[in-house]
Amino acid sequence: MRLSIKAKLSIFISCTVLLALLMHMIVNYYTTKSKLTEEIEQRMRVTAQQIDISVKQARHAAQLLDEQLAEKLYVASVHIASKLPPDIEDVRDGQLTELSKELRISHISLLSEVDNGQDIVVKKSSDGKEMGLSTKKWSYWYTAFQQLLKTGQVTVSEGQKFHNFWAGPIDRSSSDPDYNDKWGYYYDHKRNYIINPYLRNESIQSFFDTKRIKELTEKTKETQANVLEITAFNPQTIGKGPKVTRRSDGQSIIRPEDSVILYGSHEYEHALDKKYVHEAMANESVFVECKVDGGYVLKGFYRMQDKKPYVLTIVMDGQALASTLHDQLMQSIAVGIVLLEIVLVGSYLLAGMLIRPVQAIVQKVNMISVGHFSTRLNVERKDELGILAARINAMARNLNMSTDKMRTLYEENRTIKEQLESFINQSNDAIHVNDLSGRVQRVNQAFVDMFGWSMEDVLDMPLSNIPEQVLEEELEAEQLLRSGQNIGARETLRLTRDGRLLDVSVSTSPIYNERGECVAWASIIRDMTSRKRMEELLRRSEKLTTVGQLAAGVAHEIRNPLTTLRGFLQLQQQTKHLNSGHVNMMLSELDRINLIVSEFLILAKPQAVRFQPKDVRIIMGEVMSLLDSQAHLLNIGFVKRFSEDVPLVECEENQLKQVFINVIKNAMEAISDGGKVELSIDSSDEGNVIIVIEDNGIGIPQDHLSRLGDPFFTNKEKGTGLGLMVSQRIIHNHKGTFDIMSEEDCGTSVTIRLPAIDNSQARSRDLVVINKMK
Repeated sequence: MRLSIKAKLSIFISCTVLLALLMHMIVNYYTTKSKLTEEIEQRMRVTAQQIDISVKQARHAAQLLDEQLAEKLYVASVHIASKLPPDIEDVRDGQLTELSKELRISHISLLSEVDNGQDIVVKKSSDGKEMGLSTKKWSYWYTAFQQLLKTGQVTVSEGQKFHNFWAGPIDRSSSDPDYNDKWGYYYDHKRNYIINPYLRNESIQSFFDTKRIKELTEKTKETQANVLEITAFNPQTIGKGPKVTRRSDGQSIIRPEDSVILYGSHEYEHALDKKYVHEAMANESVFVECKVDGGYVLKGFYRMQDKKPYVLTIVMDGQALASTLHDQLMQSIAVGIVLLEIVLVGSYLLAGMLIRPVQAIVQKVNMISVGHFSTRLNVERKDELGILAARINAMARNLNMSTDKMRTLYEENRTIKEQLESFINQSNDAIHVNDLSGRVQRVNQAFVDMFGWSMEDVLDMPLSNIPEQVLEEELEAEQLLRSGQNIGARETLRLTRDGRLLDVSVSTSPIYNERGECVAWASIIRDMTSRKRMEELLRRSEKLTTVGQLAAGVAHEIRNPLTTLRGFLQLQQQTKHLNSGHVNMMLSELDRINLIVSEFLILAKPQAVRFQPKDVRIIMGEVMSLLDSQAHLLNIGFVKRFSEDVPLVECEENQLKQVFINVIKNAMEAISDGGKVELSIDSSDEGNVIIVIEDNGIGIPQDHLSRLGDPFFTNKEKGTGLGLMVSQRIIHNHKGTFDIMSEEDCGTSVTIRLPAIDNSQARSRDLVVINKMK
């Protein structure tokens, strides 16, 4: 059913008044409740203080009784000491019973050390059940006996008043737990035993007179209106259960002071009582309202100061409070209903006066809703409705202009979307979008063609095209992207659906929503297989070029020992006499030829790429041997500066040789007759091995330094510009750096940094080889 504005306005005013009345009722209700509960809490606090005073008085009476009993036991102990011989073995059977009757005490026991002081036991007693009892497991009692034997003073327990005497607290008897006994222990250092008289009486209590406390709590509940229960909680044991004491005879007992409830009852138990007790210990008092067994009660928890503070809880019936509050609430509701009826009639009449201009406004709005913005609304008023009419006319004009703009923007967005769709679908690079959990949201046709999965196979599924050997590298890249870093394009491997490995270049970028939050990752993958193949061809071409350039020097170096061999052979042919010295020299020259040919063949045959721990000094030494003949031809000298302690690097030996040959040959070509090439190898504090190749040649112009490494950029007449590019790529694949510094007419310095590894045994083995070479 549709309601008119008149009815709605009337209902709104009535609801506003109703809300105000409800707020007034709520505030009045809780104010009254707060005052009543404050009065009840004050009554509870006073009652708790009265009960605490009575408890302390009962404890004081129990303490006086304890002191009187201790004094009686001390007098009895002194008398017993005067009657008994100093050696326990001389005490007659029945003598302790006679003294007990004479002094009107319950029993007398004699304790003595056994096992070289390892235990104190009852050797003799007028009570047969005491005989042979061990005290070693009696906690502080045993400590008190040891102190009494050594110093005559007991410090582990309060209540000591007499010299050489200790009165133990009232406690249950180990031999007969049905009784509470008051114990006394006397040792005057004139005998080899402790005299232990004690009193046994059913009226002796271990803590205070519980019957009196029970009567006090019952009387309080009778005199205090609505008090249902009084409970004294032990904060040390509540929630954990009473502390159980295990005596030497194996029997378990619970001392009153170790129980959960010190006195009173706990029939109105609530699940949160433990929490309230601990809060009261921390905040002195806690007052709560709760339901127990369907009844509404008020609970007050108060911390009582004592040697061992405890929490006294008073439970009161909350029904009287609820009844008072209910009566007051009913009165407020009755008054509110009368006021609401008056307001409802008045608001209905007022609404009728205000809605007349609204009909015209509604008609105009209906026309705007169907797209007619040109009709003008005529409401000649100066109040809010007149302003509203003017604003609606202005809104209609603005909507007309905005609609035209939206049409234009829609066409532009549609065009841009079509262009983006065309770019993604027509791109030769594979594109896929993953959400933050790794599930594929979109792929293009190039992705399907490159990897073999159809769109239906991968959508909303995790993509499994990352090989295991690069999985760790991909996780590190993902962490960098999540931290907001831009890692750029990276070359890696990917798996196709049929299991083939592709060399690819991957660029990953975050996709953000309108709030600037990263919601997905977009990856562009380019197949690098052809490029890798081309680079390998370029590397082989450069190697062949290097081999051709070295051929002349190697041929010259081999011709010299061959001339020597031919001369010695002709000499021996003419003399027809075998000279051992000539034979040794010929063998030496043959070994030199074999070494030169072996080093030269390294560049001629393809090698498998296998990274192994190697000593860069050995690799550099072999390269120097290979280029030594060519250096002699050009009158160029090598200056070697190798540190003694250089760590190993993980490398492919033949590729590093190719790098060193390329760089050294460039240095040699830049040097005029009589120059030198300095070769140094050292380690850095950052864990790198640093190789520096420096010459004193013509140098490189500054405007050419930035282009070094570009394919086919070279200053040489017959050069290709590929050697330096291949060398930089090899060092990059070794996770190193390749830096060039040069100054015209001063020379060039090439610094190569390679990450070192920790391999002490391999280093020691390579050092031996270096020493042999030296």
